[in-house]
Amino acid sequence: MTAPVLEIAMLQVRPGQTADFEAAFAEARRIIAAMPGYQRHELQKCIEDDHKYALLVWWNSLEAHTVGFRGSAEYQHWRALLHHFYDPFPTVEHFVGVHG
Repeated sequence: MTAPVLEIAMLQVRPGQTADFEAAFAEARRIIAAMPGYQRHELQKCIEDDHKYALLVWWNSLEAHTVGFRGSAEYQHWRALLHHFYDPFPTVEHFVGVHG
């Protein structure tokens, strides 16, 4: 079995829109949770900057996120719910655990 892939997206939400973003994310999380290859996620809010969030999503593989999710019809709904809240557009990177 391969190690899970952790997607980390740093989200900067437009001023005054955090409550609306969090409400939209409550709906959007059901979309991502239903995707093949999804394991789990966490949305964390920054203590120092209350408009900054870290979205952590664990996937079975890189392709489950980059091809499966981003290439799906469901992703279009995700985009419509969330992408207008971000400025600038999020940085998204993928990580695997280091064991040693």
